[in-house]
Amino acid sequence: MTKIEQAKRIEELERLLAINEIITEKKPKTTSYSFSTTSYEKLRELMDISLNFDNSIFDDWFNSDLKLNDDVEPFLIQLLEQEAYILKYYNEEDLKMYFLSQIFNHIKFKMKDKNFRFFSKENLKYEADNFILNGTPDFFIAKGLDYPQKPYFFIQEFKQEKGSTDPEYQLLAELICGAELNDWRFIKGAYIRGIQWRFMILERFEKHKYQYFVSKSFDSSEINGLRAIYKNLIYVKNEVIEMIDRGE
Repeated sequence: MTKIEQAKRIEELERLLAINEIITEKKPKTTSYSFSTTSYEKLRELMDISLNFDNSIFDDWFNSDLKLNDDVEPFLIQLLEQEAYILKYYNEEDLKMYFLSQIFNHIKFKMKDKNFRFFSKENLKYEADNFILNGTPDFFIAKGLDYPQKPYFFIQEFKQEKGSTDPEYQLLAELICGAELNDWRFIKGAYIRGIQWRFMILERFEKHKYQYFVSKSFDSSEINGLRAIYKNLIYVKNEVIEMIDRGE
């Protein structure tokens, strides 16, 4: 290669590098936000979202004519006899081990023939043009057995840690992620503060425009509240089965 050809080659490389720098500078930066630390204020900066106080949206869910199996009531009574006195003192891991896992296993949230189960602490990510929502939800029902393929329902526990955010908004971020990944209009979830459970529905109007609904509180330390929680979760399980049968 002659000196003239080398000079032209260097000149062309410098031109391409300059173009790449201009493109890189113009490209918007993508910021990542974790479910566990994202606040409501930050979510509202990123998207159009509002809380709707009309709880009639829960009527079909909470007031269904679903009949529980005969073994459910004795199971719930025995579970409360063992756990009700100490529930509010459990840390996150103890609550999972001694209480939540028993409920989830009794409901049978793992179905090999339908190819779905409850996952815990698995990574989930939604990447938009200018931001990323990601994290490891406490629990979520998803299609798949060895790894989560499609999230259907989320449960978020309250973590009493320094700097922790409200579980309502952690769950909200997870539901937004699920709705966008699935391109669904509605998606459901629940969050837990000690003995209190609240359920949530997110409605997606279009990309990054939503409203959400928060239910009344259910007390898991007394039989009526726990029975209602169990029934609400069975409703979700049946709904997931129907969606899978429809190919959703």
